[in-house]
Amino acid sequence: MLLGWLAVLGGGDKLAAQEPVRLRELFPVGYQYTVRARVDLSGTLTPPTVKGKPAPKPISLRGDSALEYDERVLTINAKGEVTKTVRICRRMEFRRTVADQPQATTLRPGVRRLVVLRHGTSEVPFSPDGPLTWGEIDIVRTDVFTPALAGLLPDRAVRVGERWKAATSAVQELTDQEKIEEGSLECKLEEVKPAGGRRLAKVSFSGSLRGTNEDGPNRQKLQGHFTFDLASSYVNYLQLKGTHSLLDKDGNEVGRIEGRFVLMRQANTRPADLTDAALRGVALSPNDDNTLLLYDNPDLGVRFLHPRRWRVGSVMGRQVTLDGADGSGLLLTLDPPAKVPTGVGFLAESRGYLEKQKARLLRQVAVQRLTPGLEHFALETEMGGQTFWMDYFVAKQANGGATIAARLPQRDLAALRKEVERIARSVVVTKRIVEGK
Repeated sequence: MLLGWLAVLGGGDKLAAQEPVRLRELFPVGYQYTVRARVDLSGTLTPPTVKGKPAPKPISLRGDSALEYDERVLTINAKGEVTKTVRICRRMEFRRTVADQPQATTLRPGVRRLVVLRHGTSEVPFSPDGPLTWGEIDIVRTDVFTPALAGLLPDRAVRVGERWKAATSAVQELTDQEKIEEGSLECKLEEVKPAGGRRLAKVSFSGSLRGTNEDGPNRQKLQGHFTFDLASSYVNYLQLKGTHSLLDKDGNEVGRIEGRFVLMRQANTRPADLTDAALRGVALSPNDDNTLLLYDNPDLGVRFLHPRRWRVGSVMGRQVTLDGADGSGLLLTLDPPAKVPTGVGFLAESRGYLEKQKARLLRQVAVQRLTPGLEHFALETEMGGQTFWMDYFVAKQANGGATIAARLPQRDLAALRKEVERIARSVVVTKRIVEGK
């Protein structure tokens, strides 16, 4: 009798394993989960060859990262796709060594509450608690957006042994490809098994893809698996090994990076930081204040805020340039305390420079004192058949000072002028500026 019952039970488990299972995770508004992820990578990059010089030696690269955060879905679109989340970052660290030069990036404690906006296959974060740096934005931008993993799941019930192709959105999320030119990722249900009182479906995936991302053309080979909790309907674990080959314009490999990615999740969590009460009164929509970026260069000795449509261009000596997509530009120059000009002196210097450039002066706004340490004046000029507005500021502080010259097109001029003044008011000289350094 006992052997008979064992046979029946064993046959029942085998039969249950052959039944089709539905692997589907939904992300409704209010859905919460905890994510822990680790990345390890290593490889080499080959610098471009310069004609007439010896072939350069490959550059070694190593890196690792650790991320831990709680996340809550805030909005979804008509297709049920997540368009906005809020997360509390418990840990977010990136480390890498390029040619034996260590680099590290982390998320400052004051901005570990983030709102993440999803646009297509890209994530754009901001913090309601303070400005982010470009480095901090990159940490989030290159993270795997968990809701996109739903694209690894089949659109039907499947049996053990069945295969399907992952959605393009999920493949792009795992590879950071902006455009996939060939290849795909194939998934297969390997088994359904009990684990810790739950039933887990194990799915393997693999594929080879060629496409383009911010590094240029590349080829990637991926192999891994994930497990799906059938009781709670969510992906609770994913492991991936990949080889990323960088290609030149002729399709030749110029660098190779191998990496391992591990993600662990716990669904339906209820962290105190993400409750309705904790988020009441928090600005969860982007505005002119919470989307400002922080530029902080301790080596140069300057810190300031700027809107996102301005990008830091170059840093040369004691000068920093910012560029706008509309053709606007800004030059910030640091000076030792004794060399900081007055507003009147900077006006004379600026007029002299424009005259040498054959610019015609159309209008002048006199020097005025905005704050005890900040002066401003403006010039409207015509040069090369185009009219530009030039805004100038002189910021004088204990450690030194900064002069700012901004060249602005007429289009959207009022908003641009407001942004430049905001940049000028935010400038802080963080260390003593010394002549000749």
